[in-house]
Amino acid sequence: MVSGTCRRRHGASIVLTSALEYDLPRELVATRPASPRDAARLLVYRKSDASIMHVHVRDLPGLLERGDLLVRNDTAVLHARLQGQRGLDAHGRGGGRVDGLYVETIEEGLWLVMLTAGGRLREGECIALGPGLSLELVRKQDRHWVARPSCAASAADMLDGAGYTPLPPYILKARNERGEVVDDADDRQWYRTLFADNAHRGSVAAPTAGLHLTQEVDNALTQRGVDVAHVTLHVGEGTFRGIETDTLEAHAMHSERFSVDSTTVAQLQQPRQGRLIAVGTTTTRLLESLPRSLPAAGISESTDLLIAPGHQWRWVNGLLTNFHLPRSTLLALVGAMVGMDNLRTIYAEALEQRYRFYSYGDAMLILP
Repeated sequence: MVSGTCRRRHGASIVLTSALEYDLPRELVATRPASPRDAARLLVYRKSDASIMHVHVRDLPGLLERGDLLVRNDTAVLHARLQGQRGLDAHGRGGGRVDGLYVETIEEGLWLVMLTAGGRLREGECIALGPGLSLELVRKQDRHWVARPSCAASAADMLDGAGYTPLPPYILKARNERGEVVDDADDRQWYRTLFADNAHRGSVAAPTAGLHLTQEVDNALTQRGVDVAHVTLHVGEGTFRGIETDTLEAHAMHSERFSVDSTTVAQLQQPRQGRLIAVGTTTTRLLESLPRSLPAAGISESTDLLIAPGHQWRWVNGLLTNFHLPRSTLLALVGAMVGMDNLRTIYAEALEQRYRFYSYGDAMLILP
């Protein structure tokens, strides 16, 4: 990362996007998770003394204390990656490949999708996705297409049959560069947390910090006396989007839907001696979007909160997270928790120690 983290304007810190850059050797992009998952390496950073320790995710229970509350995102990932074929026109032209991503259902019978093809896509075209499923392109909407699926089933059910695991583009690119071929059935298993709730299917990217956790770790957390709570935030396609503006503050943050049920509200509102540790940046964004006083029945809203250096933390004391892309809002969130100078030190250490980066990579734990 470069120096010169921020400028001051009228007393406020303005974060330059260039402060979120670093050079990552391509071979450190993980293309598959550690096996077992809790064998992933874990960099532990303590804010109290700026110390760094190197252990493994299986050691997490011993780093937490009785009475700590570990909060996790239980969203389940849709098989939202699309691979299709264009239909032929009246002259027998077309038929090229189409790749894309299901984004959301905007109303009954209409999807919002991102699509790329070898030539220009046009309204009225049909894209064959798989047996019995095609998409009719209705209209362009900014960077997306509004499309009508040929079936009346739920999007989750249609994507289960015709869609693929929505791996981030950098994993697919790294696999292609290395000549690696992975069956999508493996990715469907790998790119899903232990605690994902099928009743909460709605994400187009996994809350990847949770991918490291195993039943063995869960059992050890229980024995340790660590409490666990679940919230739901559906991760949107904006999580893949880098910051293209010169400053972090100028970035238009995407919005994501979330919910917190009555059980978790009760856990959050009860007096607690221990710390609140968020599993992942999605959980962190959700928690920091909540008011301090919550309705007992639960809450369901959306958030476009951008957590940047200078953020005043209300709920979260610690964070389990992955190593994130340069120029990303996820990296900015970590910088907001540890400070930008410390962020540079942590990432330099991770690079020197050859940690594996991004969604299938290793993890870091930030403690007070």
